[in-house]
Order: sequence, then structure tokens, then C-alpha cells
Amino acid sequence: MPNFRYLSLLGLVTVALALYFAPLVTVNVNNSPIFSEPIPEVFTRKIVAIGDLHGDLANALKVLHMAGVTDEHGDWAGNIDYLVQTGDIVDRGDDTIKLYMLMEKLRNQAHRAGAEVLSHLGNHEWMNAVGDWRYVYPSEIKTFGSVAARQKMLTTGRIGRAWAQNYTSAGRLPLHPSLGPPNTDYLPVEPNAKKTPLSHAALSFVHGGLAPAYPQLTPYPSAINKLGESLLAKLYAQAPQPPPHPPNAYPDLPTGTTRAEDAFIGGDGPLWYRGWATDPEKEACSKVDAVLEKIGARRMIMGHTPNMDEIVSRCGGKIIIIDTGISHAYGGALSALAVEYTLTPVPSEKGGEQEWQETEVVTAIYEKRREVLAKDKRRVFGDFTES
Repeated sequence: MPNFRYLSLLGLVTVALALYFAPLVTVNVNNSPIFSEPIPEVFTRKIVAIGDLHGDLANALKVLHMAGVTDEHGDWAGNIDYLVQTGDIVDRGDDTIKLYMLMEKLRNQAHRAGAEVLSHLGNHEWMNAVGDWRYVYPSEIKTFGSVAARQKMLTTGRIGRAWAQNYTSAGRLPLHPSLGPPNTDYLPVEPNAKKTPLSHAALSFVHGGLAPAYPQLTPYPSAINKLGESLLAKLYAQAPQPPPHPPNAYPDLPTGTTRAEDAFIGGDGPLWYRGWATDPEKEACSKVDAVLEKIGARRMIMGHTPNMDEIVSRCGGKIIIIDTGISHAYGGALSALAVEYTLTPVPSEKGGEQEWQETEVVTAIYEKRREVLAKDKRRVFGDFTES
């Protein structure tokens, strides 16, 4: 005969267990997978770029602070991922030593904070390296102590070593780590090959500009930077250093300078070219896409050609000129360029490739206002993990 008391107790235990574990039971009413992949995190990269500074520490500090790069003490504030400076720190002012030391201080502070300072040599850095001192003030030479002391500091001294170790003549800054670290070469794909969604998600930085016909565009940026490294080493190796011009004759380039190195510092090289700033906009816009395609970038950002009122954006933000004459030698607008890149995952119940909302906002920063120069949005698909 069954033990009804035992069966009743067993039934109560079963009901209790069912109620206890009920919240863990998932009813699959949509025939979708019960266990879904976790949604990736939002990725954000913040960049600030600053143009020609020309010997003016006070205005440089103002610009860095108003752009959120530094705090009120002139130290790295930790608000951005990259600070980019496009060259021409030297000449037309007396603060040469202080400015280069500021950049090295910020470079070290940024590194400790997990950020980075990317520095470029402008045509005026190269003029000084060659021995062309036409824009060097006598008062600036005094800050070094003498002509000989200045030559030494710009070659084997602190500034010269910084140029060789921490400065490039061209830069490619990927907007997402899946494309590699700064100055990773863009390797062109075959004409009919399928491009990855983020293949050109990068910014190009040079001081002057990348002429469409310049023969050393690719691989970008290493083809240009190797020329710069080679020529700078030859200039540093001259013993003794040629006396500067003026008052002496214009110095020759070192023995062994190649044609490619000569063209590198020529009028159509990346240090001096002004076409993107001075050509009629229709003409510039007809050429820019082909260059961007070659170098693996979405925008070319340059200094060198000043507009005293504002940062110049052309062709929908594909060409941006950031030299606004910051130095008191010009009296132009204090400015910086900010780029904020965001890759936001889009939730989906369908499975398959992850969908993302890609947003890129380019903003000109001035003392009393900000102006959005470009805001681009794209939908992309893929698994974008760090390379």
C-alpha cells in the first residue's frame, strides 16, 4: 500500500524546487539562440592636432590648455589619446628651447598615461638642420649662448636627438587599433580586391602637403620618413657643421645626398607643397580622393600655409589646414583641431557579423568658440579586434 505521506512530501519538494529555479528557465518564444554573444564595448579615440608654433611658448600653452591637452599647470591632463603637432616649432620667436622641452615633457607624461604625442618636422626644422637661419632672431641665438652652441644643440644636443628619435616628416594615425599603431604603413590592395570596412579609417599628417605627383607617396608614411631619416643623419654627420646662412653663403647639401632626398626638401615635397591650400577648391577636390586612396587615409591634415582667422576645411573635411598663425610673429587666431572617433556596436537578434555605428566628428577649437567642420556617420560590419 503506497505511503501517501511520503508521496505528498515528495510532491511539495518538487514544487518548491521548480519555483526556486523558475527564474533561471528561459522560454525561447522567438526561436532565437538562448545563449547570445556579449555585445562589444563602445570604442572611442580622441585626437588633438596643433599647427605651427614658431617660437611662442605663451600662445602654445594657451592653445594646449583650451584644447584640453594640458591642465592649468601645463601638464598632461589625460583627456585625449593623441596630441599631434605638425611642425614649425622653431624660428620667428625666442622660445625654441622651451617649446621643444615642453613637447618632450608632454611626450613622457602622455606615455605614462597611456597616450601619445606625435611630432612632425616642418620646413623650418629642416631649414635649421641644413643651416638656413634666415628666420632665426639674434635674440633667439642668445638663448643658446652662441652660434656654435645652437648648432650643437640642433644636431648632437637635446633638440637634435629629439628630432632624430621622436619626430617624423609624415604621419598616418589609424582611428582604430585594428589598423595597427601610429605610422603603420598602408599597404595598397589589388584594384579589384575587396577593401575592409576600416581600411582607410586613418588621418594623414604632414607639414606642407602630399603633392599628387610626388613619387615617394607609397608605402605611406614610411617611404617619406626613410628619406627624412637618411638625410637628417647625413646632415648631422657633417664635421664641422657648415657656418649658417646668413651671414655666410647658403650651405650645400651633404655629400652623398640622393635625388630623392633633394626632392624631399624641394618645393613639391611634403615639407613645402602648398597646393591643397592654394589651388582652387574645385581643382583640389578633383585630386584629393586619388591621393587619399593611395595613402590609406580619410583626411589630410597640414600646417604651413597660414590663414590668420580660422582653420580651413576643404572638400568636406578631406583637406584641413590647421596653421592659423598662432605665434605672436603672425598675430593670428589661437586654434586647435579635435577629432573624436567612435565605433558603437548595434544590438541585433539575427546573429551573423557584428554591426557598428561609426562616427567621426572634426571640430575646430578657438578661444571663444568651437565649430564642427565635419561629422561623418557610417554603418560597418565586422569583428574589429586589435591587431
